[in-house]
Amino acid sequence: MRRLVLLALVGLGAQLVDGSLGMAYGVTSTTLLLAIGTNPAAASATVHLAEIGTTLISGTSHWKFGNVDWPVVLKIGLPGAVGAFAGATFLSNLSTETAEPVMALVLLTLGLYVLTRFTLWGLKKSELGKPLRKRFLGPLGLVAGFVDATGGGGWGPVGTPAILSSGRLEPRKVIGSIDTSEFLVAIAASLGFLTALGSQGIDFGWVAALLIGGAIAAPIAAWLVRHIPPRILGSMVGGVIIVTNSRTLLKSDWIDASDGTRYAVYAVLYAVWAAAIAHSFRAWRREEASAAATTVEESSERASEPAHA
Repeated sequence: MRRLVLLALVGLGAQLVDGSLGMAYGVTSTTLLLAIGTNPAAASATVHLAEIGTTLISGTSHWKFGNVDWPVVLKIGLPGAVGAFAGATFLSNLSTETAEPVMALVLLTLGLYVLTRFTLWGLKKSELGKPLRKRFLGPLGLVAGFVDATGGGGWGPVGTPAILSSGRLEPRKVIGSIDTSEFLVAIAASLGFLTALGSQGIDFGWVAALLIGGAIAAPIAAWLVRHIPPRILGSMVGGVIIVTNSRTLLKSDWIDASDGTRYAVYAVLYAVWAAAIAHSFRAWRREEASAAATTVEESSERASEPAHA
């Protein structure tokens, strides 16, 4: 019973972060399941079965709050489902250990770009509203879906920074669209696992616990993401990407850093991340104050204009 309560709390916390920042549910939940001895395929299957429910609720909540771009959902979600089914089907015969640090390095670079751009310059308005094309979203969905199924998480960490870096969609709609399209990925991955493994190793009590926790958090996260200013949200997402992938790299065979080195690096990263969010908050306050002053000035000018007969 204690384990089920813990899993429900993990599902709640993971979905709160995932629904607010567009990533982390799968990674967080899978990490816990692996830590208590679940084999990788069963852990990923358990998480994806739970995600069918959490992503449905999350997507519905994001849609109600106006956070979803449906063309993006379809353009990335359908290829993502194909990639997820393939990844789930072949997980038992594939190893992503070699590819993991390469992917982490790519994502770390994207994270640095997202954090820097949103912290220093905010949302790039010149590209905002331009369509995201199939030739970009299709391959992105295919890769993200495959990584998500084989690694137990990855749809958000791969998809969110890539779309954010394009500057064509505001952060809340990036997060809402990624969360909504993940429903298709979760269904495809679950079908792949059930086809390849049956129900072997899957504890449906754990699935239910993760689902209940995630279902509670999903509407809250969708409300939060609508009310967090884009500049601050971009800095928050960028920091999550950097910290997550730095951890992967430091633990990889490429670096294999000692505990002391890793903790020192984490301390620096968290300090920089906090400073970036604080800077974005101050910049947003200045922008709001400037916009308010401009509105007042324009209102005063209109009021002082002589009335026409």
